[in-house]
Amino acid sequence: MIGKVKKEKSVIIEVNAAQMAKKGAEIFSQAAKKSVETRGRFSAAISGGSTPRDMHRMLGEEPFRSNITWDKTDIFWVDERCVPENDPASNYGAAKKDFLDRVPIPEAQVHPMPSEVSPEKGAFNYQQEILTFFNTGAGEFPVFDLIFLGVGTDGHTASLFPGQGSLDEKVRMVVPVKGGHPDLSRLTMSYPFINNGRQIVFMISGKEKAGVVKTLLEDKQRRFPAHYIEPLNGQLIFLLDRAAASLLSGENGYGGC
Repeated sequence: MIGKVKKEKSVIIEVNAAQMAKKGAEIFSQAAKKSVETRGRFSAAISGGSTPRDMHRMLGEEPFRSNITWDKTDIFWVDERCVPENDPASNYGAAKKDFLDRVPIPEAQVHPMPSEVSPEKGAFNYQQEILTFFNTGAGEFPVFDLIFLGVGTDGHTASLFPGQGSLDEKVRMVVPVKGGHPDLSRLTMSYPFINNGRQIVFMISGKEKAGVVKTLLEDKQRRFPAHYIEPLNGQLIFLLDRAAASLLSGENGYGGC
């Protein structure tokens, strides 16, 4: 079901994680089609973690594999752990295995974060790559067509963790951070950059996330880093499975399926 939280937010609740993954793949495919028709290209920034992996696998299968114009698609990452590609903790490595090696996307259109240099250099290099790709003017943040995010049980999103200085970044698009589980050096996109996206989708599944989801959608106070994802001109979607949505209040128009 789909319900409105307020004008700029939508909540989609699917019966289980598998149906949520299918809906995520549909959103990806639809955004790709619209972007190519409107602007001639499609740019997406994806996240790691366990939640989006089923969606990623679906993108490498029919009908999504054939429905997406991969030769006009560019894939970037919202955040990355500073580990080699073959490390199980690598977001790029997981996505490569799950779908990128199984779809006809040109290698030059896959843009992993540089994870095997110093975090400071990696953040700078990735920002330069993004600026070059978008050919953005000085002082402007580029606009991704689609950004997928997750949420941790501590309310973090991307690698924007509670209490860290990266939460206050206003100028840089990509910043080095350290934290999370596992506690590693990482690269992450900043709030101003993420919030410039045309469509931002939180994918959240599992009973253990239900309390965070309830707080994000129903608490008027900003308690978590994820509260600060507020698109300037884009659309924000919460894509949930029933378990993650289980504590939401029915009277708000999005409880139940």
